[in-house]
Amino acid sequence: MKRILVCEDEDAIRDFIVINLERSGYNVVPVSSGEEALKVYEAEKGDFDIALLDVTMPGIDGFTVCKALREQSERLGIIFLSARSQEMDKVNGLMLGADDYVTKPFSPSEVVARVDAVYRRVSLSSVAAKENLTLKSGPFVLDLKSRSFEKNGKPIDLTQVEYQIIEFLLKNKGVALDRMKILREIWGENAFNDVKIVDVNIRRLRIKVEDDPSQPKYIQTVWGFGYKWNDYGGEEAR
Repeated sequence: MKRILVCEDEDAIRDFIVINLERSGYNVVPVSSGEEALKVYEAEKGDFDIALLDVTMPGIDGFTVCKALREQSERLGIIFLSARSQEMDKVNGLMLGADDYVTKPFSPSEVVARVDAVYRRVSLSSVAAKENLTLKSGPFVLDLKSRSFEKNGKPIDLTQVEYQIIEFLLKNKGVALDRMKILREIWGENAFNDVKIVDVNIRRLRIKVEDDPSQPKYIQTVWGFGYKWNDYGGEEAR
């Protein structure tokens, strides 16, 4: 289907994005405001793979739209588009549940590459695994067929990025994984992102996974290197 909702209030930028995405095979639904984006998403019953959201818009801004969309779907791919380059803006956007963040000005190839990467990730969720495999660790169970994640039998909602990170960690229990290795595994070999996007998503995952996110037992930091999954949630140095 490759269906994408593009929300950008500047006509020239919106048209530029639409043209390049359509050339790349996407079915694009363009809107010019946050209010319109939410109305269209509801009217279409969430029938989108990706939402590309401008952050700064009159009325409802992109952050608010992201939060509303994420409450309705953990599987929707969300990418922010913004002239803001401040680190906290990026962090705030990612903490709200966005999968990626593109800063203006941008090239057509960069936007399409970012969208392609998120689409590949989202499309995996609609294709059942050939084998009904599960990954288990302590109280956690990751079902690779249903792409579901549970802790003590209770489901934990994950975005596509969070799911892939958890899967990567569980497949490498106890192995110290370099942040750049995680970046390339999740966002692709030609990722445009800074490795800080890994840190933000780990922070978001800890809120969902850990009993006390400020003292993580399962997703542990390997200082100056990256992260590892502690299989038993022991008390090693964090």
